[in-house]
Amino acid sequence: MSDKQAALEAIQRLPERASFDDIAKEIEFLAGLRTAEDQVQRGQVLPLEQLERNLEQWLSPSS
Repeated sequence: MSDKQAALEAIQRLPERASFDDIAKEIEFLAGLRTAEDQVQRGQVLPLEQLERNLEQWLSPSS
């Protein structure tokens, strides 16, 4: 499905009273998903173990 078609379908699922902000957030979310899918396809991902180590470092208080 093309990006345009995915966006149109997402907009159709929103309530009639959806604001432009609601629509923009939905499109931004879809764009993020598409970007993530592309990165996975290209192998641009971290193994879970590496991500867990990174999180431990990022979330630990500075020494």
